[in-house]
Amino acid sequence: MPHSNDKQPEFVTMRGPLTVEAAGPGTDGEKALPKFRMVAYTGGLMRIAGFPHPVVVDLAGLDIPSQNLPIRLDHERRQGVGHTHRVAVENTSGGVQLVAEGLISRDTSWARDVARSGVNGFPWQASIGAAVVEAEVVPAGHSVRVNGRTLTGPVHVVRRAVLKEISFVDSGADTGTTARIAAQDTVQNKENHAMSDKDVTTTATTTEQASDAQEQQEEQIEARADEGTDAPSASGEISESVRAMRAEAAAESKRIAAIRNVCANKHPDIEAKAIEDGWDATRTELEVLRASRPSAPGVISGRADTTPKVIEAAACLATNAFSDDQLVRDYGEQTLDAAHRYRNIGVAGVIRLAAAAEGHHIPAVGASPAEILEAAASTMSLPGIMSNIANKSLLAGFDFVENAWRRIAKIGSVRDFKTVTRYRFTADMGFEPIAYGGEFKHGAVGEESYTNKADTYGKMFGIYREDIINDDLDALKEVPFRIGEGAALTINKVFWTLWLSNPGSFFSSGHKNYKTGADTALSIDGLTLARNTFSKQRRPAPGGSGKDPLGVRPKLLLVPASLEILADQLMTSVTINEFTSTPKSNKNPHTGKFEVVASDYLDNEDYTGSSDKAWYLLAQPSAIPAIEVVFLNGKQVPAVEKNDMVFNRLGIEFRGYLDFGVKEQDFRGALKMKGEA
Repeated sequence: MPHSNDKQPEFVTMRGPLTVEAAGPGTDGEKALPKFRMVAYTGGLMRIAGFPHPVVVDLAGLDIPSQNLPIRLDHERRQGVGHTHRVAVENTSGGVQLVAEGLISRDTSWARDVARSGVNGFPWQASIGAAVVEAEVVPAGHSVRVNGRTLTGPVHVVRRAVLKEISFVDSGADTGTTARIAAQDTVQNKENHAMSDKDVTTTATTTEQASDAQEQQEEQIEARADEGTDAPSASGEISESVRAMRAEAAAESKRIAAIRNVCANKHPDIEAKAIEDGWDATRTELEVLRASRPSAPGVISGRADTTPKVIEAAACLATNAFSDDQLVRDYGEQTLDAAHRYRNIGVAGVIRLAAAAEGHHIPAVGASPAEILEAAASTMSLPGIMSNIANKSLLAGFDFVENAWRRIAKIGSVRDFKTVTRYRFTADMGFEPIAYGGEFKHGAVGEESYTNKADTYGKMFGIYREDIINDDLDALKEVPFRIGEGAALTINKVFWTLWLSNPGSFFSSGHKNYKTGADTALSIDGLTLARNTFSKQRRPAPGGSGKDPLGVRPKLLLVPASLEILADQLMTSVTINEFTSTPKSNKNPHTGKFEVVASDYLDNEDYTGSSDKAWYLLAQPSAIPAIEVVFLNGKQVPAVEKNDMVFNRLGIEFRGYLDFGVKEQDFRGALKMKGEA
């Protein structure tokens, strides 16, 4: 668990060098657009002022929502430069790195400045912002594998983040790929909403520069003293120049310590500026007090200004699809209070508010669908708002469906769509007696392998001209909900189709994990027989079957819906109320021994191999997995992405998709009882 003092970042910016190529001749006499390429992040550790430990962003968990991201200058929305056509995580000899390529395609003064300056050799840098979704702290003494590197704690690991934007900045190029990171403090974020991307970037740079300058100055002073320059005399006296340098360094250290004490890790932007500009503690305290005052809301068209979060919360309120507790968790009471006035908003209203927040005014009455769709295509915050709302509905539908498979399967992660091989080592490691002065013998080690592979499953959905004319938010609630429901049903279909098909005679007498006969019906005697049969499995050994017991006991009782009530009774009843061949006793020997897992798929007659009498005993999947479900990059829920504008259909389209695979693993981890002769 993270320590209370281990502050987690909520927004990160990653910097790296980039190149700009001059425009060459194009087709039909047109001039080609300048290109750029940037190495945004090398995947290594970053030391950030205000954070107690180094920080690393796990590129396997970085969500890149689109390959066509806008490129700006200094993170300013109005200072457009161009767009990307490729953003990717690439392998290198030392691990992975984040790169972006694109065109300087905007016809603005800022775009021309970037292009001309870059071609002239100006050392532009890239600044890429990402919203942190999940982060953790690896404590001291523990190791973690991130981006192809093994890192030792303590270290902050940003496990999941969403790429938001990319900008050109003129803070100077590093000699090699570098990275910068900054965070919005949790407390300050609640009080002042959110720090701008530009502020975040400036905070990271100036704070680190100030800290580096201080350390450099102190090292120079110590080096000069060690080298004998102004060294103490034979009498032990120290020259005035050394005294002055030491006094100056001590005063600077005290000033910086006082500033950090006043800011208390809650105002990193003020802290950085105070250190850089030479403020004292009094001046810093005044600025902190000013920043802590609640800011008055801005005004647009006579209404309170709205942020993307407020608009998103308002749309969620309008759908009536989410509980109050969930909305408070996701948005906070302050944002919900601001959103309450728009609780009857529709699709067109969401588009109008998002456009108005960015200075594009669409009349509430008289605006054509084409005007609204044009605004939707040009509004930067709208895709995120729509995607977030759709994602919430999709996840609600995904969680609505039975997921018994999760309780009996091992959940794994893969990095690509290639077939992966899992190895389980077998060994003969039993100790043998060693005579006095004798030698130790080497144990024999072998291995068993199992494979799996992830595939992509998905659906398209959208908001079209009719939905906008009808101003119907149900299109953004019902369709994603059904898509999420469909994703969960797809996992169930793939999983249970494989399980019931018994691939490769997985359940068979040859594997000693399949029993038939009247005595296999679910009962006290049937459970006893199953438990005894499971115990006959042997631990694998190099070169063949071993002789030692498996050493793992069954924990899960998997039954079809038709046997669920009986299974519950067998696990909860303390006394026996049935006639069995068990010696006379009214005590149930299996009370609470197994965890009941029931699925409607096992006795669904439309599935080949289904039965309303067959049941199973399984070991915990963490001990011996009988079946495995893998997800690409560990993402276990569907993703929602907004596609480019579909002009010929007059709408905004989304796609929901999930990458997963299912494969049987170790037959020793499960036993099937036919339940009949």
